[in-house]
Amino acid sequence: MQRALLYALPLLAVFSGVAQAGLPTYELTIRDGHFEPATIEVPARQRFKIVVINAGSGPTEFESTPLRVEKVLSPGVTSFVVIHPLKPGRYPFFDEFHLDLPEGEIIAK
Repeated sequence: MQRALLYALPLLAVFSGVAQAGLPTYELTIRDGHFEPATIEVPARQRFKIVVINAGSGPTEFESTPLRVEKVLSPGVTSFVVIHPLKPGRYPFFDEFHLDLPEGEIIAK
């Protein structure tokens, strides 16, 4: 049983990567609390991935309360979040390290 699991794990990783490779992907750069772009438009009712890049000089956090997602990144780090299918609407996000700066938003159409 354990041996079968050891053989299955690499296959699961491959299939997981293939499943995520087909996701629509959007890039978001955060530079000291400023979002580039500040607005991301996505199709409603479809999963998607946001590649988050911290181009700033300190830590940053991509956080959205309505999306129930948060990702903390050190300076120079790139990571991603996968967002579940959204109903049409506006979904704000912010950088908790820079609450004094304007929020960004995802618009699902």
